[in-house]
Amino acid sequence: MAIWRELRRLGAVPLQQGTWAVPQGDGFDGGFAQVIEAIKTAGGQPVVLAVADEDAGGAQLEALFTQQREAEWGEFVSDCGKYETELAGEVAKGKLTLAELDEEEQSLDRLRRWYRAIRARDLFGAPSAPLADRRLKECAEALERFSEQVYQAREHDGAG
Repeated sequence: MAIWRELRRLGAVPLQQGTWAVPQGDGFDGGFAQVIEAIKTAGGQPVVLAVADEDAGGAQLEALFTQQREAEWGEFVSDCGKYETELAGEVAKGKLTLAELDEEEQSLDRLRRWYRAIRARDLFGAPSAPLADRRLKECAEALERFSEQVYQAREHDGAG
């Protein structure tokens, strides 16, 4: 299970049972070496095959990697929408507290970490990457507006 998780974290694409494709590159090579070592430590015998750029399979693998990144970006963009809905809900409920602001800042930090992880795996530039970038910026702007409302509410409560 640990090997499966590490392969997923690397952005590897499952081809069939026990067969994974991992692109070459600085962002992948170190993690892949760790996976190979973990397989050996567990008593397994990894078989590593390389696909040359001019091979017909190279384009097919690129399409598979891009398809997987597209799915990840789609989920990310969806979570950005949930984040903005959460902020709007807190405003509607009048839950404009520093504790809530702290919680929402942590949620935005989680989105930023997730964005960086997907971006690092998006070797071929999935079409939805620019949308994800824009949505993350919109989430940051929404948090800024929420923050202003929290501080305005604190000022109002202090004055009243």
